[in-house]
Amino acid sequence: MPGRKQKGVAALRLKDLIQENGAALAPMAGVADRAFRQLCRELGAVYTVGEMASAKGLLLGGSKTAELLELGPAERPGAVQLFGDDPEVMARGAEAALAFSPDVIDINMGCPAPKIAGNRAGSALMKDPELASRIIRAVKNASPVPVTVKFRKGWDDACVNAVDFARMAEESGADAITIHGRTRAQMYAPPADWDIIRQVKEAVSVPVIGNGDVDSPQAAQAMLRQTGCDLVMVGRGALGRPWLFGQIADLLSGGVPRPDPPMEERMAVMLRQVELMIAYKGERVALREARKHCGWYMAGIRGAAALRRQAGTISAMEDVRALARAAILANAGDGEKPLTTEE
Repeated sequence: MPGRKQKGVAALRLKDLIQENGAALAPMAGVADRAFRQLCRELGAVYTVGEMASAKGLLLGGSKTAELLELGPAERPGAVQLFGDDPEVMARGAEAALAFSPDVIDINMGCPAPKIAGNRAGSALMKDPELASRIIRAVKNASPVPVTVKFRKGWDDACVNAVDFARMAEESGADAITIHGRTRAQMYAPPADWDIIRQVKEAVSVPVIGNGDVDSPQAAQAMLRQTGCDLVMVGRGALGRPWLFGQIADLLSGGVPRPDPPMEERMAVMLRQVELMIAYKGERVALREARKHCGWYMAGIRGAAALRRQAGTISAMEDVRALARAAILANAGDGEKPLTTEE
């Protein structure tokens, strides 16, 4: 944003913002809502990043966009994430987002979804580093809180430019960067390239957060050791397993990771998540969205296929309770105590 005075924000120091050993929750669209962020934080996540929100939609007064930026005290330290392709709009969006008191403003330059990348935003910005630089500078100039950027390995195998992109982001004012070890063309399918995270870490002096294939405490530790990154970020590995953050914290603190919780405790966590969703979104929206979350909690247990089908029919809180009872009963042979009908 030419002519605008830089606000002189001190560079983000992760050790000041995040004072615990552990992992961060990734900004998964349609997943990392207030309920899930709060739950993950309670169970050991050291930092959360909210679902991406359109800077343009925020400026137009969209209530759904504003809802994505709500950040409660139980989710902190936390960032809000904005996407867009216009530096001026992104700067104004960042100013508007300050009404939600974020600890950090994150810029999405990695989303592979066609409706985002097809409109020059998200990962499409990796093909236009000059525009990406102007966006970062504009947001940085507008923000009194640290600004971070999340991007990918590159656009495709012919455009693997994460190292140069990271240098550009740092030079443009980013206080920290998050790198996902896949190209936009790869989406989420092949194994993440952790070596590109190492290369990025070695190329810049700002903190680097590594993202991709962290689905166990051992994987988190391995990423830190292999890449030298400052923090690991967990995305899909936490779906239906928010206790993973506590297990990672155990190992990174020098202890032995706690075991997966028994089935009754797992189902209690699931029930709490749905209750939080209802509190924040109302029953109609929350229960519809709860179907996929409850389905994820069924992964890897006895009777998973039938239980996932049951999750897909949820329309009332009693349906969620019935699903929990069914899951515990199906796995009672593993030493679980079935819920009573009163529970």
